[in-house]
Amino acid sequence: MPRFDLSLPELRSYAPEIREPEDFDAFWADTIGMAREAGGEVVLEPVDTALRTVDVFDVTFPGFSGEPVKAWLWMPRGIEGPLPAIVEYNGYGGGRGLPHERLAWASAGYAHLFMDTRGQGSAWGGGGATADPHGTGPSSPGFMTRGIDSPTTYYYRRVFTDAVRAVDAVRGIPDIDAARVAVAGGSQGGGIALAAAGLVPGLRAVLPDVPFLCHFERAVGLTDRDPYQEVARYLSVHRGATERVFDTLSYFDGANFAARVSAPSLFSVALQDLTCPPSTVFAAYNRVPVADKAIEVYDFNDHEGGGPYQWAAQAAFAASRV
Repeated sequence: MPRFDLSLPELRSYAPEIREPEDFDAFWADTIGMAREAGGEVVLEPVDTALRTVDVFDVTFPGFSGEPVKAWLWMPRGIEGPLPAIVEYNGYGGGRGLPHERLAWASAGYAHLFMDTRGQGSAWGGGGATADPHGTGPSSPGFMTRGIDSPTTYYYRRVFTDAVRAVDAVRGIPDIDAARVAVAGGSQGGGIALAAAGLVPGLRAVLPDVPFLCHFERAVGLTDRDPYQEVARYLSVHRGATERVFDTLSYFDGANFAARVSAPSLFSVALQDLTCPPSTVFAAYNRVPVADKAIEVYDFNDHEGGGPYQWAAQAAFAASRV
């Protein structure tokens, strides 16, 4: 596959104008405030598994509007707390899966909460367990255009709120150090992690791996792959809706959240990634205002990026910061 985007020197200095609503901060302050006011209980239920080095809990926590969101929590066995924690978000279409699927962070000594993505979990992997009880207007198949008529009804308003409330939940769990929490995720999970990091103060690190949901206006016009093509298909039918759609998406653009990140940041990008084009990743990375940031570049990879190599880089980055 040939490279199709900007050259690496151009990417490192790429600073496009990003559509940003004047009420961006007020919108999210109101949204998160309402979710917290809705309250709800964090419930941890021990799970009997064949695993002998970690304890596993089936977690239910209150997300958007106090609605129940599922997660797995792994705690390394035999290590006294309070423990540092990694809150991780999933890729597009996947669910939280099964308790034995993700053991690396707990094996490295962290409490690890992996959030189910509401309404997803039926495209690949071990399945999801969290419904999205909200209706939607006309939309393209998938999640990218659900409720896209307005930022108040858009699907990712609920998902990003769930992500913030996942951090709130972890910070209240006994044996976890509330001051030592990081967020992570790949692809969609990377975009969600960026949103959480832009909305939650006091995180110790953010680890977005080949992040999705960044620089929508470039991505939708540059790649012919889903999920961004869901937006293009929608606009091909709803002619004349372009400004409205991109106005809505501007409230959810990872580049806008990146500009509000205050935690040390380790990104990754793949230069042959047709799902999340490199320029969209750099558009977000280059807006992160903290000095303590880095980006791993995988020259000849598509959306798989660094795979296990990137986790090793994340673990080394987190070890001195979380």
